Amino acid sequence: MLYGHGDDGYRHAHQVVADFSTNVWYGGEPAGLKEYIFGQWATVNRYPEVLAESLAARIAAHHGLPSSQVLMSSGTTESIYLLAQAWAGGRTTIVTPAFAEYEDAARLHRHQLTFQAWEHLCSGPPLAADLVFICNPNNPTGSVLREAELVELLTRNPQTVFVLDEAFIEFTTSIATALPLLSRFSNLVIMRSMTKAYAIPGLRLGYVAASKSLITRLIHGKAPWTVSTLAAAAGHFIFEHFATVQPPTAQLLADRAIFAAQLAGNDALEVHPSHTHYFVGQLRRGTAANLKTWLLTHHGLLIRDAANFRGLMPAHFRLCTRPPAENQLLINALREWTALPA
Repeated sequence: MLYGHGDDGYRHAHQVVADFSTNVWYGGEPAGLKEYIFGQWATVNRYPEVLAESLAARIAAHHGLPSSQVLMSSGTTESIYLLAQAWAGGRTTIVTPAFAEYEDAARLHRHQLTFQAWEHLCSGPPLAADLVFICNPNNPTGSVLREAELVELLTRNPQTVFVLDEAFIEFTTSIATALPLLSRFSNLVIMRSMTKAYAIPGLRLGYVAASKSLITRLIHGKAPWTVSTLAAAAGHFIFEHFATVQPPTAQLLADRAIFAAQLAGNDALEVHPSHTHYFVGQLRRGTAANLKTWLLTHHGLLIRDAANFRGLMPAHFRLCTRPPAENQLLINALREWTALPA
């Protein structure tokens, strides 16, 4: 899916005053990162490391893993397509609602697709799949899969490789990363993003952690030099200063709770619960696409039309918590929209 994601304000003529459509941390990149990257500018005169090996080794050491169990990527989207390519023609289950790229990548590589509703994932029979994509915390709903549930799935389905997308793990306090489970389960792949929590989506940077054999399988289909020297430099900076560059998750979640509660007071929409700083809303009249256009045209506010998440409907939209003053702009605008004739 080339289009239909959040943060697409560049495609519209109206100025974006506040962007609720993206779940990237709104506070910007870590202090000092920009200056550090500019200081590395001379590195663009040479090719980058073929697989960003030194950054992979640094990240592996941080997580207590062998370097052979980490593979760098130019963001989670590359990781998704690499996995789909490595299991081309296989049987794949996608847990829904789901990020559209899982399905798009699987269809590109001729997978036999089935879909499993999130709420039935742990209660159904063993999965007849080679590969299962699960986003945890889920995008767009903010639902979480607990460690005990994941362990049960891994244990009951040893023939199935579970791909756990942890792109938003930094934005919840309800669960921790599943990376420690890699020492127990060879049928687990974890995708991590470095663009959301550190506000560098334009640099494109992420990684996959899995058993050595699964990483080798992915490397066989990987193009060289997909991680630029400047993106790799950003990764080194982040892990060198890891303790001081994390987003203020507790404050974000507190702001989200207030924001969602205020929106819930609007009778024209329903707000769904979430364990993250983003959440799904559902209109009781009209479509999210029309609301998106109206908000952007009249108020410069951008929301995420969530209709293209499999499992959701045209009435669904996703919002990400912004600073309280900007949240209030959207609350006020939605009240104005609610008062319009149906």
